[in-house]
Amino acid sequence: MDTIATVLEEKGSRHVITVSPNHTVREAVKVMCEARVGAVLVCEERSPCGILSERDLMVRVILAGRNPDTTPVREVMTAEVACIRPDASVDEAMAIMTDRRCRHLPVVQEGELVGLVSIGDLVRHESQGQKFVIRMLTDYVTGKYPG
Repeated sequence: MDTIATVLEEKGSRHVITVSPNHTVREAVKVMCEARVGAVLVCEERSPCGILSERDLMVRVILAGRNPDTTPVREVMTAEVACIRPDASVDEAMAIMTDRRCRHLPVVQEGELVGLVSIGDLVRHESQGQKFVIRMLTDYVTGKYPG
């Protein structure tokens, strides 16, 4: 069974882009643009307290007519962020993302942030596994499989 820890290892860098709940929306957007990410984790110390996504920005800032220069992130972030443990399965992460309709999951161990996985990370991981199985089956069918 593949775990979230495996996905984090495949990603390489465990650096998670974060902002403070006290940052302004404009500051958070600048961080997101510079890092080329679609969401940023909102943390107090090393503990996630929310997430700010492109959808949050569209609905809670742009559509609501709020000023990004004066609106703090805490007022527009999604506060009830789903988290996952490193020892959880990839299937469990996919189920959480499907049920919660979210695309990012902070990875937390003993209350401390250790990484972030996106739906893209999980799809990449799963497709690598499928490519391996296809290669093995092709080798078996064509007689190249060690035997």
